Amino acid sequence: MPAVNPEILVWARETAGLTVEEAVKKLAIRDTNKASAEYRLLGYESGQEDPSRPLLLRMSKQYRRPLLTFYLSKPPRKGDRGADFRTLAADALSPATSALLDALIRDMRARQSMVRSVLEDEDETKPLPFVGSRKIADGQSAVLESLRALLSFELADYRAQKGADDAFKFLRNRAEREGIFVLLKGDLGSHHTAIELEGFRGFSIADNIAPFIVINDRDTRAAWAFTLLHEMVHLILGQTGVSGQLAENDIERFCDDVAGEFLLPGDEAGEIGLHDIGDLDDIAERISEFANNRNLSRTMVAYRAYRAGTIGLTQYRELSGRFREQWLQLRAAQRAQRQPEDGGPNYYVVRRHRLGEGITSLVSRMMVGGELSTSRAARILDVRPTQVQAILSGSGPS
Repeated sequence: MPAVNPEILVWARETAGLTVEEAVKKLAIRDTNKASAEYRLLGYESGQEDPSRPLLLRMSKQYRRPLLTFYLSKPPRKGDRGADFRTLAADALSPATSALLDALIRDMRARQSMVRSVLEDEDETKPLPFVGSRKIADGQSAVLESLRALLSFELADYRAQKGADDAFKFLRNRAEREGIFVLLKGDLGSHHTAIELEGFRGFSIADNIAPFIVINDRDTRAAWAFTLLHEMVHLILGQTGVSGQLAENDIERFCDDVAGEFLLPGDEAGEIGLHDIGDLDDIAERISEFANNRNLSRTMVAYRAYRAGTIGLTQYRELSGRFREQWLQLRAAQRAQRQPEDGGPNYYVVRRHRLGEGITSLVSRMMVGGELSTSRAARILDVRPTQVQAILSGSGPS
């Protein structure tokens, strides 16, 4: 192997969102009689000393970069997120959160590429005509018509589901039936790497063979369906990119309006009954009752009321913030009440749920046919090879 370019070491650490002090702890670099741990790392980064292979392996793991990256002649260009539909200021996210998001998107792009390759090996695979079939210039009504035709179900069927979880499952199954892979992913495998909604709400890869939608599962379950529809609009428009929590630019507002009209048509928005209410607490209560009865996100209902002119922008933002805070408090309370002896939900069931039936069914089918090795299946599923069968069965090892 050629010598490591020290510039790569600096780039890898900084894009991982780590300071020198944080990096030495993660890399287990120790003080010596001659130099502190920080000074030693700076020595590697300045080219005064070459890192050992074991240290490079630790860097590869902690910086979330392939080992071969450290032998490049110069740092690679910034990872491609696709279009950034978010409206965040450049410094709104911490370097650590940005690094986690970039790592998540790199991972998803790599797995999507493998899924596409698997599908291309099947003779029956044909390009999906809905991807990139519309433009914003066609108007919201035309895009909404395409979305409804693609999913082909009555809104009453969605609302008849027992709760938000079942409603999302119903919608997700329809999307996966049309060839869209829908994943729930809000971290890199542990709660220490969680990316809150401030980082991203959803991500779409508008590929006409293997379109991917990634939903940040840190959001409320009732919001997952809305995010799924929002990202499906991006697919119909042929747009790959990352979406944020707030819709304050034309593209995001367009997608939110189409998704909102799908779940809550304009002629029903007036049924919320906010015209005679002035107190924000009463408005929040009315919206909550309306949303829960229809398996809808409260924030989405508030957004529809704002877009209809029933409430103002300030009220919408206050309600959105309130609903978010209530969800965070509920999530924290549920975790606090969970007893150690409960054990939590089955790991393999949870992983299969997050992956979705689209990917697990494809991997299972290709493995049975001998067209996919266990090691490659593990890379697609993002698990160890020994866990593949347990994930596919969804019940854990026998």
